[in-house]
Amino acid sequence: MRILPLFLVLALSAAAKAQQSAAVAAVPQPYDIVISHGHIIDGTGSPWYSGDIGIRQGRIAAIGNLEAQARRRTIDAHGLTVAPGFIDMLGQSEMSILIDPRLPSKIYQGITTEVTGEGSSAAPLNAQMIAADRANYDHLHINPDWTTLGEYFTKIEKHGMGINLASYVGATSVRRMVLGDADIQPNDTQLAQMQSLVDQAMKDGAVGVSTSLQYAPAPYAKTPELIALAREAAKYGGIYATHMRSEGPGESDAIAEAIRIGREAGVPVEIWHLKTAGKANWGKMPRVVAQIQAARDSGVDIAADTYAYTAWFNTFSAFIPPWAHDGGDAKLIERLKDPATRARIRADLLNPSPTWDNEWQEIPGADAILIAVVQNPELIPLQGKRLSEVAALWHEDPIDALCDLLIKDKAFTEVAVFGMDQRDVTLALQQPWVSLDNDSQGTSPEGLLGQEHPHPRAYGTFPRVLRKYVREDHALSLEDAVRKFSALPAQRMRFTDRGVLKQGMAADVVIFDPATVKDLATFEQPNQLSQGMEYVFVNGAPVIEQGKMTGALPGRVLRGAGYEPVSLAQR
Repeated sequence: MRILPLFLVLALSAAAKAQQSAAVAAVPQPYDIVISHGHIIDGTGSPWYSGDIGIRQGRIAAIGNLEAQARRRTIDAHGLTVAPGFIDMLGQSEMSILIDPRLPSKIYQGITTEVTGEGSSAAPLNAQMIAADRANYDHLHINPDWTTLGEYFTKIEKHGMGINLASYVGATSVRRMVLGDADIQPNDTQLAQMQSLVDQAMKDGAVGVSTSLQYAPAPYAKTPELIALAREAAKYGGIYATHMRSEGPGESDAIAEAIRIGREAGVPVEIWHLKTAGKANWGKMPRVVAQIQAARDSGVDIAADTYAYTAWFNTFSAFIPPWAHDGGDAKLIERLKDPATRARIRADLLNPSPTWDNEWQEIPGADAILIAVVQNPELIPLQGKRLSEVAALWHEDPIDALCDLLIKDKAFTEVAVFGMDQRDVTLALQQPWVSLDNDSQGTSPEGLLGQEHPHPRAYGTFPRVLRKYVREDHALSLEDAVRKFSALPAQRMRFTDRGVLKQGMAADVVIFDPATVKDLATFEQPNQLSQGMEYVFVNGAPVIEQGKMTGALPGRVLRGAGYEPVSLAQR
């Protein structure tokens, strides 16, 4: 018998293994799921087409006629629309995802990705900020055991997530880290510290820097400070997103400031929850649209989003002029208790001013304010009541009732405010550069979160657009609505593997009947899940199946382009 040299034996063995591996690879691997016979609306705005979608290992592996292909499971979508998962451009779930990570109110709307961090973000944090915000954390039974966005992202990933989540770093959070809650301006050293915090947050995975310029201490920041912070985000491909200084009488100047920041910082701009607030401003949306469109035509990368309701939702303390917030909530409450200072606050509320967004002047009366969320258990019976009703119960005039409610609730209270005109809301929604936001935290009808009385948009924004603006009002086509829910926000946020149904993309997919999908949440009864989402897939895993929540937690943190992974040795 001839003995082959060892090297030749090894070579032949390697060749045989390679040939075997190639043969295995040549055998088509079964799809995990095939969605068959659906009307595919791919997110681009193109008309629907029929076809099958094959999902494998969390991604879209194929689109076409897959009738003969092997699969582990088939979902028959005959007569249903198959679309990309919806992207919420402002979601506010950074805390509630720690309480109920399934986020039922989101997934029943078809939301598979949320962007959060409106001015104030989950981090950076220091001990002083945690102490000042203790009422907020205690209300949700949360222990903030992180200090950076990187640590926060690690925490929520370990905790589990029903949807994907991305976050801005809030300019307010950065300011509070360095300057506290005082009405002061940073010196050069302090501004450099703030820039460094933005730089680190972008490396932690933030998608940009954001402002919420109506809520103290944010109004104390001047435009050059915001430009300096936005420049740091721009270095990493980030975005500048803003709740502007005014959405009422000063809105034109506020838009001009956002445009200036975009130009001088070299950064894309996203205007959150675009509106014309207050009866005196009803009918002015055409001017707002024209101003933004002119900036776009001149080369500024600016866009917006909306939740498409006629009532907004914010902290009740936003009704108080900015000067009264100097030093934080504790100082605000002291001023509200002082008769002379309260008289000054009353005078400011009753007199229009171009220097701040006076919401009292934007509403027809106290019955336009609905008390939504409180932290003081004694005040829970007031949730769902109008300020006019509270004033009558307490035998006070509405401004005194406002002030006393803030005192009793430690300035925590949140309210819905009816101050927009439907024609303006519809016109904003119809703009090709306007996407959708919930502007509400993910919540649930059950447990701790179910004790609150949120704005109905928390449960209903996306299905409401499909019901009201597509099916009933014919203000949008179904294809355009889906584009606003998916490809448009993915493009804005640089989510390069989401927002479109295409081979190789992440399998965030929704299946629904456009003839029956609807919102149920109302201002009177908000804690009602939307109906009509038959299936919702997040990274290829069903979180809604046959209209019911599965409890799966397949979501991920979507980090920005500047993300620098931290090695185990560095942790």
